[in-house]
Parts: sequence; C-alpha cells; structure tokens
Amino acid sequence: MNWERENQKQLSDFFTDEYQALKGYVNSRIDSTVESEAEDIIQDVALKLFSRFDPSPIDNIAGFVYRSVKNRIIDVMRTKKKRISEENHVENLWTEFAELFYGNTVEYSENLKNKLKHHIRRLKPMYRDIIIAVDFEGYTYREIAEQTGISPGTLMSRRHRAVSLLVKHLETEKLK
Repeated sequence: MNWERENQKQLSDFFTDEYQALKGYVNSRIDSTVESEAEDIIQDVALKLFSRFDPSPIDNIAGFVYRSVKNRIIDVMRTKKKRISEENHVENLWTEFAELFYGNTVEYSENLKNKLKHHIRRLKPMYRDIIIAVDFEGYTYREIAEQTGISPGTLMSRRHRAVSLLVKHLETEKLK
C-alpha cells in the first residue's frame, strides 16, 4: 500500500473536518487579538505536513497534527519572547527607524515617534512582526525564513507592504 498517499488523504480529511477545532486550540494557547494568527499557524503546519516526504504510516493523525500545531505555537512564542529588549535600546531603534523611514537625520519629536509606534502596533501581525524583526531586531530575511518556513520573497513583500501602509497612515494623519 502507498502510505504516503494514505497519509495525505487522512491529513486532508482531518484538516477539513477539524479546522475550527484546531483554530480554537491555537487561539486558546496564544495571546492574540487577531484571528488570522491562528489561521497562519494552522496553515504553516498543514503546508509542512503535506509537503513532507515520509513513506511510513501515521498511526494517530489527530495526535500527530495537534503535536505539530503545539510545536509551531511554541516556535511562534519563542520568537515573540526574543523581541523584548531594553527600553533605552528600543527608543534608539525607534529614532533610527524614523530616520530610515523619512530619509534624513533630523531629531524626531516624541509625538512623531509615538505616532509611528501607534501605527506599527495597529498593523496586522504579519506586517508588524516583519517590521520589528528586520528594522528593530536586525534579523535578516534568511534568518526569519529559516525560523518561520516563510520564503524570503514573501517576507520582503510583507515588509514592503507594511512600510507602504505606515506611509499611508502617517500621511493621512498629517492631513488632519
């Protein structure tokens, strides 16, 4: 019997039948205000499980999937913990980011830094996380890709979109 094909079918059936339960499980384990983060985790796990090549049978599909989801949640939580830095260092990074964002080295007011923080916090998690990881924590796209399984091109695209949204929000606020 072709175990790989059987595994694929069982996984497909499981994800179809249990998607909402998986989403509830992820939401109960993470501190997230946006439902899409749970869906991102489930989709990441599904992609990895469907793309893996292992001809041996999976005996307990539910246990296998839930263990995989739990491991992915742990990975996500670890990367979030790494993002916490000392307050002075973070303030310096805000200034550096504002300089990069606006293209000069003029001192920026606390008001502008606060607006920038506010708008970054309001971004969707996938956009906010890439801005923080690249611009504040100094991660390369390759390092992030290795940890998350998301391609560097997708990460670059997300960062570009995040910066575009920030510009749009700040320009809109300036017109008020």
